[in-house]
Amino acid sequence: MRIVVAPDSFKGSVTADDAARALARGWLAHRPGDDVRLLPLADGGEGTVDAFAAALPDADRRILAVPGPDGGPVSAAWLLLPDGTAVLELAQSSGLPLMPHPDPLGAHTYGLGVVARAALAAGATRLVIGLGGSASTDGGAGALRALGLRLQDNLGRDLPLGGAALADLAHLDTTYLLPAPPGGVHLLVDVTAPLTGPAGAAAVYGPQKGAEPADVTLLDAALRRFAELAGGDPAEPGAGAAGGTAYGLAALWGARIAPGATTIAELVGLADALAGADLVLTGEGRFDETSLSGKVVGSLLDSAASAGVRVGVVAGQIRGPVPTSVSAAVSLVELAGAVEAALDGPERWLHEAGGRLADLLNPTVDRVGTPPA
Repeated sequence: MRIVVAPDSFKGSVTADDAARALARGWLAHRPGDDVRLLPLADGGEGTVDAFAAALPDADRRILAVPGPDGGPVSAAWLLLPDGTAVLELAQSSGLPLMPHPDPLGAHTYGLGVVARAALAAGATRLVIGLGGSASTDGGAGALRALGLRLQDNLGRDLPLGGAALADLAHLDTTYLLPAPPGGVHLLVDVTAPLTGPAGAAAVYGPQKGAEPADVTLLDAALRRFAELAGGDPAEPGAGAAGGTAYGLAALWGARIAPGATTIAELVGLADALAGADLVLTGEGRFDETSLSGKVVGSLLDSAASAGVRVGVVAGQIRGPVPTSVSAAVSLVELAGAVEAALDGPERWLHEAGGRLADLLNPTVDRVGTPPA
């Protein structure tokens, strides 16, 4: 059997690369003769930089200390590719797990802008930015401020960082905003939400970042005010990604919004890998109906169906019915017996899940191959 192991990260628990290795070890413990290829994926959120690094070993990985979403220092990694493209990941500089306590009104994306500025200073001619897992709902205003944008109230005072402050926005000064690189800015997103409204950044994702109903109302109004002055298209699908960061970078920096899962899958050669595979194993932290809308697993299910390849899914938790396009599914929480136990040793349970899938899928064709390193 030729097996492709292509999971997303299990957010806040284990990276996509480590998840792939654990699943592969579990599978090979039951079927040591199979040819197993690791192909960790991402959708623009956590693990985006790692997915690019795995696909492009010549990339120059750099680490920078930047202000996190609450202003405290964090370390953010980014890549400079041989062709001059820089790959950034919002989750590393401005992600929700970086905060000890949520701050839905004050959290910001300033650190992402610091990384982008460093990439430009290093000579990057094109930026690819993964947007996902954000702690804030600031419309990307923090990142743009780090790039030179001034946001002022009606007295000409600079606004504080954070989404709530945008409610007092009266003027945008782009005099010192750095120009976008000549190759453009490409945003990898995992949602199709617009900036505002009942399906927008504040309403849908604000509660995940600690926003109460009154906070959601305030943040949505603040984003509307930002959009009134920034222009662009707040209704564009994906504009609401990362608390509206996609909108801000598109409106004021000319960035293009693209689906992260399919873009990264194309880069790492998923189609070629599936063309010769008998089976693909994938997974994520939580598998539910949202997994089928722009996420890694949903995108991979479509690709596998087109290639006629069976799919096994592993998830920390499985909620709702499993689609018929999935041949077998395993929940780490069910294997471990409790959420806490699954989170305590995710790689152990991923190893167990790989073995369980080898049994459930009961392959009958056996080809000799080389186990992954």
